[in-house]
Amino acid sequence: MSTFCVYLGSRTGHDPAFLEAAGTLGGELASRGHALVYGGARVGMMGALADSMMAAGGEVTGVMPDHLVEREQAHTGLTRLIRVSNMHERKASMAAHSDAFIALPGGIGTLEELFEAWTWQYLGLHDKPLGLLDTRGFYAPLLTFLDNTVQHGFLDADTRANLLDADSPAPLLDALEQRLGR
Repeated sequence: MSTFCVYLGSRTGHDPAFLEAAGTLGGELASRGHALVYGGARVGMMGALADSMMAAGGEVTGVMPDHLVEREQAHTGLTRLIRVSNMHERKASMAAHSDAFIALPGGIGTLEELFEAWTWQYLGLHDKPLGLLDTRGFYAPLLTFLDNTVQHGFLDADTRANLLDADSPAPLLDALEQRLGR
C-alpha cells in the first residue's frame, strides 16, 4: 500500500466536475488499497475527497495547522488528524507521510504545495512521483506554460517530464503507480 498526498481546494469551484473528480479519486485510491494524506478540511473538494475515500474503506490522514482548524473546518471523522503549529510543518508532515503527490484543481495554496514538492524532488530531497489531475483542462494553461519554460531554457525536459498529468483519476494513478514500481 502506498500513501498519496493530495493537494486540492477547500472550495468546490464552479464546475461540478471538480467535486466529482475528487470523489472519484478517493474511491479509486481506496479500491487500489492506497492511503491518503491531505490538508484535513471537511469542506469543498477536500471534504469530498476524504468522504469518498472513507466511504470506500480507505485510510485518511489530515494535517492541519492549529490556526486553520476553525477556518478550514477540520474534518473530525478521519482515520487520523495531525495538528501542527504552522504551514511549514503541515507541508513537511504531509510529504513525510506520503509516497507520491497529486494536485487537483485548487487555488494558490494548492499550487504552492505542488511546486514546493516538485522543487524538493528536483533538489534531490525526495524521489516521489508527482501528478496533476487535469479535470476539464483546469491545468492546461499551466502545462503549456511549463512546456514554454522548457523551450526557453529555464526548465530541463527531464524535470518537466517528472510532473505527470491525466484528465481522469485511473490513468493518472496507473502512471504514478508505475513510477512507484507497483
